Amino acid sequence: MNRIMRKYIKKQILKTIKTLFEANRLLSKLIKKNSRDKINTLLQDMQATVIEVGEIIEKSLGEGTEAVCFLEALCELIWEVSQSPVDGKRQWYKEINNKLGFIEENVKSIPEKIEVVFLPYKASMWDSLESIWQAADEDKSCDAFVIPIPYYDKNPDGSLKEVHYEAEEYPAYVQITHYNDYDFKQHHPDMIFIHNPYDECNFVTSVHPFFYSSNLIQFTDLLVYIPYYILHEILPEDKVAVKNIQHFCTVPGVFNADKVIVQSESMRRVYINVLTDATSGLGKNRAYWEKRIYGLGSPKMDKAVNTKRNKLQVPEEWMRIIQKPDGKLKNIILYNTGVDALIKQSDRMLEKIKNVLQIFKESQNEVVLLWRPHPLVKATIKSMRPALWTEYKLIEEKYRNEGWGIFDESSDMNRALAISNAYYGDNSSLVRLFLNTGRLVMIQNVEIMNDTLTERLDIVGN
Repeated sequence: MNRIMRKYIKKQILKTIKTLFEANRLLSKLIKKNSRDKINTLLQDMQATVIEVGEIIEKSLGEGTEAVCFLEALCELIWEVSQSPVDGKRQWYKEINNKLGFIEENVKSIPEKIEVVFLPYKASMWDSLESIWQAADEDKSCDAFVIPIPYYDKNPDGSLKEVHYEAEEYPAYVQITHYNDYDFKQHHPDMIFIHNPYDECNFVTSVHPFFYSSNLIQFTDLLVYIPYYILHEILPEDKVAVKNIQHFCTVPGVFNADKVIVQSESMRRVYINVLTDATSGLGKNRAYWEKRIYGLGSPKMDKAVNTKRNKLQVPEEWMRIIQKPDGKLKNIILYNTGVDALIKQSDRMLEKIKNVLQIFKESQNEVVLLWRPHPLVKATIKSMRPALWTEYKLIEEKYRNEGWGIFDESSDMNRALAISNAYYGDNSSLVRLFLNTGRLVMIQNVEIMNDTLTERLDIVGN
């Protein structure tokens, strides 16, 4: 039988064996001092500990293991020691030590299995973890759990309101574990991956406080944070650009995580520079952050590359819009509107969106608009600009009711990316993904309306 033990359990057992070595050394000292009562108490404690270790191993590996046989022999030896006169106990120290040595080496030789937990909160952001989960799920020496966690929208005063739980929106091939069915204290996963770093500091949404990074660190040996977004690449020496994104580096998840994986080596240097400056008075120098920040790339890139257009299931209602009467397909423009512009330039941005929709409506025979707002647009403007929500909602409802374009608020961003011929909209993670595929990217300017966009649509359509 191929027996594999959880790495965490094995670590705890080896730690307990170390305490038994220490107890045996103390036993030798107590025997020399002829401390009868303390000797008997210590022997009872040692025997109870040996029995407990045996039960843990049997629970983990089943019955009949060599390690448990050694432990049973040690238990009998300790009982024999307890029955012998004090003067005769001195001879047992070496034999107990030898048996502990056999047990320690045997436990060390047991193959290990690690347990890894992934804690996404929005299904639309699952792509920032998926490729790592796939690797873990395929590894026979790893048990991987995907545990979507609940999150709340926030009221303008910061209090929590309605709760969201999106487990049903994940791909069918992802096996989901409900957060109430997993005991973090009991399991103590070897690694936990998160993509929400804000803890209580987000003004718009909040994951359940149990899943704040500040709390999760007590339940794992390795907390790993991977951003759910991709930033525009900048040079670490560009002080103005670094200042504009430094708030992404100084969030609770970064400070609390044991490892942070960012999109590139250049971005790694940015994070290290920002964090070194931010923690200079806290005893965390550059060397500290260099050991914690890794520029290994983003799983979002992996997902974008691996999502193929010809393998997608495009909804029938989309195809009715995309397909021309002669059967040919129209060019598809992915229109992405973000959160920042709506908050900072609310009135102007609403006019911009209406203008863009009108232009695409007039071009609908040749070009399809696929409007995909950022997943947090609604929650953000409801929380931070309640009056804006009413106006924005009217624009969105009018567009959806007219039915000449596609409105995509699904959790699968990569479907929209894969079927689109070009990108138009605000600067976002999607821009980097589009650039990586070599397709055309157009960043909208809220100050520019009709003519320039019309010209660009003509270029895309040819």
